[in-house]
Amino acid sequence: MPENELVQGLGLDDYKYHFITEDEPLFRSDRGLNEKVVREISAQKGEPDWMLDFRLKALRVYNAKPMPSWGGDLSKLESVLDQIYFYVRPQEKMERSWDDVPESIKDTFEKLGIPEAEREILAGVGAQYESEMIYHSLKKEWEEQGVIFDSIEDGLKNHPELFRKYFSKIVPVADNKFAAMNAAVWSGGSFVYIPPGVELGTPLQAYFRVNQEQMGQFERTLIIADEGSRAHYIEGCTAPVYSTDSFHSGVIEIAVLPGAHFRYTTIQNWSNNMYNLVTQRALVHEGATMEWLDGNLGSKLTMKYPSCYLIGERAHGSILSIAYAGDGQHQDTGGKVVHAAPNTTSSIVSKSISKGTGRSTYRGLCKVYEGSTGTKSNVECDALLINETSRTDTYPYIEIEEKDANVGHEATVSKIGDEQLFYLTSRGMPEEEAMALIVRGFIEPIAKQLPLEYAVELNRLIELEMEGSVG
Repeated sequence: MPENELVQGLGLDDYKYHFITEDEPLFRSDRGLNEKVVREISAQKGEPDWMLDFRLKALRVYNAKPMPSWGGDLSKLESVLDQIYFYVRPQEKMERSWDDVPESIKDTFEKLGIPEAEREILAGVGAQYESEMIYHSLKKEWEEQGVIFDSIEDGLKNHPELFRKYFSKIVPVADNKFAAMNAAVWSGGSFVYIPPGVELGTPLQAYFRVNQEQMGQFERTLIIADEGSRAHYIEGCTAPVYSTDSFHSGVIEIAVLPGAHFRYTTIQNWSNNMYNLVTQRALVHEGATMEWLDGNLGSKLTMKYPSCYLIGERAHGSILSIAYAGDGQHQDTGGKVVHAAPNTTSSIVSKSISKGTGRSTYRGLCKVYEGSTGTKSNVECDALLINETSRTDTYPYIEIEEKDANVGHEATVSKIGDEQLFYLTSRGMPEEEAMALIVRGFIEPIAKQLPLEYAVELNRLIELEMEGSVG
């Protein structure tokens, strides 16, 4: 999807993607999660026996783990999960030509800009609708270099050895309750392999759309960046606004092999009735670099903490995140870095904006294992409160087991002050424009890391969002 269209997903309170496509799915499971549903998902996909066994084991782990008591309010989630559909199959098969996608689904993605991505980017584009990837396309030049950009299901079918080598090895089934849930009912997501030494000058892009009411989406993405490769993957998500709650729980596993450089950009703009609980983790090998650029807007509750496990000497991990919490929203986000090898480096820069009754929470971990000499890490988390009713919290965890380590942490909470507004308005700037300028300055460390189209559109949306915030 083109970058300017993806950024329109940063709609903040001015949510643009509430439209609903009227269609009838090919198959829809019963409501709720049980063994029958898991078996139906596996049968619908024609999976090997080992994957069904894997799913059933994961279901048992999920049922055994208690609901988390920390983070956001999950007290009503169990009743939501009893009512949602865990699997909705929109069409018979994934298409390689946009012309072959069913008209009702095509209409949805045309509104979101997928065909324009084909014309303007001419690179790798994937689209997920409900529980399945319905479209995938990859630049021919990259196919010839051995790049794989496919649905996770086709990764299992067409590259079984590579798939089994990494699948569920980075995020194990028992990692947390919702990782176990995803392992039981996963459907859709991307399978990406970048061969040694290959550098992709244009991002691979994937877009995820939930259209059905009371729907759960459980994509699983597996990415392998082989030695010395370099690539960037962008993901965007939207859902319509319904009166009932929906649920999203994805798992992202990334292996960054020696000397590789990989960036993963997520722009999630769910509607404000979506629970969004996601596990994202990268294993970073010797001399490799992993970058997370994480945007969290919309949703009723988001709990998401991209993480880098630095397991090779001189590995580097960075996490840049921005969260916006509007009325009635809770963004519980942050990042984790684990230093498990000598001379590793990391940085976390987290920015949050809270408005109305919105609440933002920074929750992060920096852990340095014994023997990880020469470690350097810096964590910055800054929060901006737009008014008196908004709220922010900071929960940093720092665990250091190695004396030869340099770890820094700083946190700030600020409000848009009368003095700042007076200074700008006294020079002829309207008050709302002055407020937007202050906010743009606040998020500048994040925005400058975005491609130009992202940064321009983000600034425009901030200006729109600040309308009505004064007074």
